[in-house]
Amino acid sequence: MTDAASSASHAADILSRPVALNGLTVPNRIAMAPMTRQFSPGGVPGEDVRSYYARRAAAGVGLIVTEGTYVGHQSAGDSDRIPRFHGEEQLAGWAQVAADVHAAGGTIVPQLWHIGMVRKEGSPPFADAPTVSPSGIAADGTEGAGRAMTRADLDDVIGAFAQAAKDAERIGFDGVEVHGAHGYLLDQFLWEGTNRRTDGYGGDPVARTRFAAEIVAAIRGSVSADFPVIFRYSQWKQQAYEARLAETPQALAEILEPLAAAGVDAFHASTRRYWNAEFDGSDLNLAGWTKKLTGKPTITVGSVGLDGDFIRAFAGEGSQTKGIDDLLERMARDEFDIVAVGRALLQDPLWAQKVLSGRFDELKPYDAAALKTLS
Repeated sequence: MTDAASSASHAADILSRPVALNGLTVPNRIAMAPMTRQFSPGGVPGEDVRSYYARRAAAGVGLIVTEGTYVGHQSAGDSDRIPRFHGEEQLAGWAQVAADVHAAGGTIVPQLWHIGMVRKEGSPPFADAPTVSPSGIAADGTEGAGRAMTRADLDDVIGAFAQAAKDAERIGFDGVEVHGAHGYLLDQFLWEGTNRRTDGYGGDPVARTRFAAEIVAAIRGSVSADFPVIFRYSQWKQQAYEARLAETPQALAEILEPLAAAGVDAFHASTRRYWNAEFDGSDLNLAGWTKKLTGKPTITVGSVGLDGDFIRAFAGEGSQTKGIDDLLERMARDEFDIVAVGRALLQDPLWAQKVLSGRFDELKPYDAAALKTLS
């Protein structure tokens, strides 16, 4: 067997294995990472959005995690072109997305999202809604970043996530992913830099995790017992790339354990580069540590198949292709269970098909112009 044939066989062997997330069997180890696209006017995903996801499922992506979609709380978002996961027309559109992905052989979960203090006052889709946050403090320490949430605000947001999950199961999705990463609302509670509350939702790491854990528990109570709940989290914030929730594995465990106990079935550990070790003294990345600490299945992500991280894309820069032999070796020893692919799959709908069949020479470099179309 040639080196190329051996590499192709290794990739297929590793990535083609099914994996269980609670009651869902994902047909292989490749997921599509959630990527905000803003191609849903009025918050309604249309035929172009349906085709966009279905093309990737048909080409071998086992699990589609949709772009972030706003839960039914008027302060949740800041764009009328980002899809919403509430409203009759919006949910009807999402039902069609799920049906098309299933018809193409894939599985799909919506990413449920509330952006919190990232929202600017007066933003659509509900311009009169107040911006809310844990403590009214921005990532840089500036005060006045949204109204500190009241008990009623907390209850309303918890209810919105639970209702979205219930609707997801009703209209045919295979699970849900809760967006707790990147400096958005749930992450604002998790991080001490933005959570200065003095009630039961602030203070030590366990208290800061309480809001997210209550959301997970409410979701768990609104869906079937075997319906998967994935929780996405990150150390970094979009407003503070060097920020960290936890400096040690022990500190990370204090955050993850309450979430697992509340009903998280799998964690999606978001990093900018999957190959970076998370803590000194071990080569495990964030997903690897998460699996070790919780025993739950994990999804890794971060510049898969590319030589530069996604921040360069926001600056209009592209990235060249990069081999994934190191990723395959880590998956072979079960450091993590699923790999989520972002820009490489955005650039090329056939990425999974090419990798699974060993056609690595056909992979395309990432061009930031891909962000401008829904190909």
